Amino acid sequence: MTSPVVRLLLLFAGLFLAAISSSFAQGQPPPVSGVTGTVATEGTMKTVYRGLNKIVVTTIDGVEHVYQFTKDLIVHGGKSPADPLAGLKEGTTVVIHYSTEGGEQTVRELDRVGDEGLIETEGMITSIDRGAKQIAVRIGDARTEIFQMTDRAASESKDLDKARGATRGIIYYRDENGTKVIHYFKTIK
Repeated sequence: MTSPVVRLLLLFAGLFLAAISSSFAQGQPPPVSGVTGTVATEGTMKTVYRGLNKIVVTTIDGVEHVYQFTKDLIVHGGKSPADPLAGLKEGTTVVIHYSTEGGEQTVRELDRVGDEGLIETEGMITSIDRGAKQIAVRIGDARTEIFQMTDRAASESKDLDKARGATRGIIYYRDENGTKVIHYFKTIK
């Protein structure tokens, strides 16, 4: 005979597991045919499930997505190198760099924006030097700065080739040993 307390605990555990599995099922969009490589998207952290290696992020379009993260996850702008997920609480703005593997969206790199994370700046992209992995950005009316790009940012910048010189964008960068390094950017209209 099971006590009412044990039955109540089992009921709550079952409801919790049902809610998690329902959330995961809703958050997995189908893979996009023809898209390969890494995709970057912005959003806000919702939940981290460390034991399952899953994170739930609400993307800028308002949809919750569930992403698998790898054990060697890199978090730029994280609070602790020993624990890259430290400080990624609900509401933290992030950029997720993911690829689709076996029908699952897998994150190997995540950028934390604001606070101690990446700095956000708007400007006009005036030139790109892919070989040197550099972008020149005119900020304001006159000041132009040269930024380095990470390998990932350089590979994600291919759509800028056609529009440079007239492309307004937002760059997300960090000062790394005296060099401003872009980790992510997006064009704006």
